[in-house]
Amino acid sequence: DEFISRLENIDVVVEDYPTQSQLASVGLRRGQTLLGLYEGVPLTKRGAHYGLVPPDKITIFQKPIEAKRKHNAEIIAEIQRVVRHEIAHHFGIGDARLEQIEEGNDY
Repeated sequence: DEFISRLENIDVVVEDYPTQSQLASVGLRRGQTLLGLYEGVPLTKRGAHYGLVPPDKITIFQKPIEAKRKHNAEIIAEIQRVVRHEIAHHFGIGDARLEQIEEGNDY
């Protein structure tokens, strides 16, 4: 499947909380919420000579997700949403466009 093949060289990890540097990388401060983070070079920014690099990384932050959603089904749905959101960043889709898509304003 073409979609799956484009997800090569990506690590997906789970951490309890984001680090200070992870928060700062997206303009957040201590105490603000971050549910997931994509760290890497989006496919749309890679040149012809891109290669021999460490894997891109998607980090899911467990404790903030559990604090936001109380029931198992809600937690699972939130994790799925966050993973899709971070994969979209891998494909070069920015936050403004993702907000449109997530709100159903897909134009």
